[in-house]
Amino acid sequence: MSIKIDRCLVEGNIGKERHKGLKKVGVSEEKIKGHLNKALHNFKAMMLFKKEGFSDWSASAAFYCLYHALLAILAKKGYESRNQNCTFIMIEEMINNKELDITIAELKEIFDKDVTSDIEHSNKLLDIRENMQYSIKTSLEGEEFLSLKERTKNLFDKIRREVER
Repeated sequence: MSIKIDRCLVEGNIGKERHKGLKKVGVSEEKIKGHLNKALHNFKAMMLFKKEGFSDWSASAAFYCLYHALLAILAKKGYESRNQNCTFIMIEEMINNKELDITIAELKEIFDKDVTSDIEHSNKLLDIRENMQYSIKTSLEGEEFLSLKERTKNLFDKIRREVER
């Protein structure tokens, strides 16, 4: 494992419930299913926010839909994460070790540690979420929302298949 994962595991062993890292906890079917259910819940919320005129919140729901799907992968491998960086580092390690069929390019659609300086024009889901969260913009309209929805659905379906195999 990498030095970064080792650091995440150290952080995960500080404290019991309120750790801020990655923790080896053993496989739990309940947590795997729970994270997939939460991911689906967030996808539905994305659609509801749009319908009710709060599409700026759809960006957060889309990001967390995919993030919970990634947490389901970690749960399947016996890990718990309470740190987004640690989650993405571990998923990237699994991809590099050929443990997952998800590609690095697909992971970078959700989160890219090589932060762009132009967050307003980035198409990374984390950047879209942060832009909507911290800007004064209150809606995702037309093609912008449809693209977010389609990308989220495609990635969620692929990650879910990964968890269920």
